[in-house]
Amino acid sequence: MMMKAMILCAGYGKRLRPITENCPKPLLQIGKETLLSNTLKFLIKFGIKEVVINTHYLADQIADYINNNNFNLSITIIREKEAILDTGGGILNAIKYFSNKPFLTINPDTIWRTEYIKELKIMEKDLISKKKNCSILIVDKKKSFDKNFKGDFNLKDNLVNRDNKKKLKYIYTGLQIIRPNIFLGLNSKIFSINTVWNKLIKNYELYGFKSNLDFIHVSTLETYKKILKKS
Repeated sequence: MMMKAMILCAGYGKRLRPITENCPKPLLQIGKETLLSNTLKFLIKFGIKEVVINTHYLADQIADYINNNNFNLSITIIREKEAILDTGGGILNAIKYFSNKPFLTINPDTIWRTEYIKELKIMEKDLISKKKNCSILIVDKKKSFDKNFKGDFNLKDNLVNRDNKKKLKYIYTGLQIIRPNIFLGLNSKIFSINTVWNKLIKNYELYGFKSNLDFIHVSTLETYKKILKKS
């Protein structure tokens, strides 16, 4: 069973300006929870014991929030001081915390609900039993609350591809299980996780696990306002 996870919290939240000018996106409130607290509590329910959080934009606010709240987790905060390292670079920068074991990376801007636990457990068991290196949780874009997503991938025989780019059916939910070795051979410091995914796709090694849940993601200011009205 996985014991460790990484939450990606370094981004600028540009599409939610002006509210993210003084508040980092992970600390935006929905109901009684912030996006970050909702994600942390989801990970606890799944059984995660150790969490790494990368920060850059308004990093002090995130650090203070973690220090002022007790989440009953071992939490390590990494600050990307000089420059934001992007999604791939951010994970690689934290890779030393995960030994050689599979771990979970998660974006806090998805509304993670308890119903995802069942899907995640199946996804984890499949990755470990079949010794896969990377499995990403994807969802049909028709299930997205935000209807503006154009699609990231297609899926065939549980393998993710980007064939037929004009008709990409699935979107990334913001959750994946990976083994550290997928970063072998990468010498760049700043890069998108898409760099890794593209390499895996080319080698028929990027697996997709299809979620059957409605996908609610804080993508833009307009969507955030709609989610607030709905909640």
